[in-house]
Amino acid sequence: MIEANLVMFRSDGERRDFPLNPKLTCVGRKNDCDIRIPVTEVSRRHAEFTIDGNKISVKDLGSSNGTFVNNKRVKTSSLAAGDHVVIGPVVFTLQINGEPSDLRPVKTKLKRHEAASAVPEKQGASSAVDAAIDDELDPISALEALASSADQTAIDPFDDDDL
Repeated sequence: MIEANLVMFRSDGERRDFPLNPKLTCVGRKNDCDIRIPVTEVSRRHAEFTIDGNKISVKDLGSSNGTFVNNKRVKTSSLAAGDHVVIGPVVFTLQINGEPSDLRPVKTKLKRHEAASAVPEKQGASSAVDAAIDDELDPISALEALASSADQTAIDPFDDDDL
C-alpha cells in the first residue's frame, strides 16, 4: 500500500505532514473536508486527491482561484513524489513512501496587493492582512494572519491536535 503525505512548512520553518486517505482526500474551507484551510482564497470544496493503486492524482473541484501543480494551473493532474501543489496560499510538497526524504521549505512571494484583493471586505480582515503581509512574506504567514482575523471557530489545519 502506498503511503502519501502532503507536507507544508510554516513561516517559522516548522514542518507539518498531512497524510492522504487511502482512496480520497478532500481539501477545502468547508467543515467536512479532510484537510481544512479556513481562508477565503480556498473554495469550500477546493480539490480532491485520489490514490488508485500506485497512482496519485489531484482534481480541482471548480475552485475560483485554481489548483496548481509545479506552478501550472490544472483541472486534473497525475502526481509524483516531490511535486508541489498550491491550494490558495498554501504550498504542499507530495511525499510518497518517504520520498523525497530531504524536503525543504518552499517559499513563494505574496505581494500586498494580491493578498488584499483576495480577501473580501470583512471587519478586521483587511487590517490584519495589511499588518501581517509585506512584500517579502511567504503565503503561510499570510494564511495564519487571515485565519486569526476571521470570526469563526474552525479547525486549524496547522494544529496537530485537531487532525
